[in-house]
Amino acid sequence: MSYGMIGYVVPHTIYPDGYHCNPKLPLPFINIASQKNFIAIYHMGIYANKDLLDWFTSEFPKHSNLRLDMGKSCIRFKKTKDIPFELIGELTTKMTCEEWIRIYDSNLKR
Repeated sequence: MSYGMIGYVVPHTIYPDGYHCNPKLPLPFINIASQKNFIAIYHMGIYANKDLLDWFTSEFPKHSNLRLDMGKSCIRFKKTKDIPFELIGELTTKMTCEEWIRIYDSNLKR
């Protein structure tokens, strides 16, 4: 659990510096939350990598008839039946932990 959500993180054993906001916490990567009015998938790679964001936004209409509801790193769905699970699965394979660490470090050290 991370921030009250299911959290997939980069553990301290791989990235000892931890999250810059609180180094005691591991580096967040992907989270899943059930909010009051929607289900949210948070993918930090979408927020930090424009190519990944562009890929996802172009692929989404191929997997869903709904309008894409997104925030900076948040993809929102009203109902579980609306989630394009194959697309989300493919999204999770598009960035490794090592790639996320490299992007995170390069943005943090600017």
